[in-house]
Amino acid sequence: MTELFQLLESSPPLFTGVCVVLGLLVGSFLNVVIHRIPKMMELGWRQQCAELHSEEPVHSEPYNLLVPRSACPHCHHAISAWENIPVISYLLLRGRCRGCHAAISPRYPIIEAASGILCGFAAWHFGFGLAAVGAILLIWALLALTAIDFDTQLLPDDITLPLIWTGLLFNLYGAFTTLHDAFLGAVLGYLALWSVYWLFKLVTGKEGMGYGDFKLLAALGAWLGWQILPLMIILSSLVGAVVGITLIVAVKHGRDIPIPFGPYLAGGGLIALFWGKTLTQNYLQLLAQ
Repeated sequence: MTELFQLLESSPPLFTGVCVVLGLLVGSFLNVVIHRIPKMMELGWRQQCAELHSEEPVHSEPYNLLVPRSACPHCHHAISAWENIPVISYLLLRGRCRGCHAAISPRYPIIEAASGILCGFAAWHFGFGLAAVGAILLIWALLALTAIDFDTQLLPDDITLPLIWTGLLFNLYGAFTTLHDAFLGAVLGYLALWSVYWLFKLVTGKEGMGYGDFKLLAALGAWLGWQILPLMIILSSLVGAVVGITLIVAVKHGRDIPIPFGPYLAGGGLIALFWGKTLTQNYLQLLAQ
């Protein structure tokens, strides 16, 4: 194992290639996470409601990230190993189920490809070491949260809360910032959007965002430090505004239909992960002139 680590450290192209392949493989699993975690949450809520009303618990077959085996939602054709090769299987099957020929959502290969590309870029950007490992874990979590929030407008605690603690643990060894700055980042990240939420609610009487957004920004603060928070909020708001206006104008997205903010926070977080310090330093230099 030591020799393998030494080989990866001495050969950046090999390390990058390994991370691309790993990203593709985990991207396939992320599709399972994206599809199943909301359903697992719903099952849990039903169980809690049954217990609260002293009803018989809801009986169902085991359903988690490992069981049952992945299958076509239309014909329940079990997905074989060769049908589950990231991106390649989708292309070979021409985007259709081998059993019933129903269309397969292009999001599956998109998530797999995005995971592979971003993981490879993280390996090239940070080089072999703790920062690359942390960046890859953060990328996987942000991809899953983005897709789940688009589908359900939920940011599950099962991902956001561990993400906060994991960020603090990585920065215990200074992977991205000091533990002091990471702790402040988690606290101030949560309070920043919490304050905006209550101010908006007091003024309009409506809820402008969910508590999951607070936790996600807290997690990003825990990973990258409090200094990056203003940049992430600005980038997320700009991206959200552009996408929101585009949806309203181009595809007639109703103004009364809520648009999840989590994906834009995740996008701002990714930009800050790779270029946050550079952008912040350049901004401060402009102010000093």
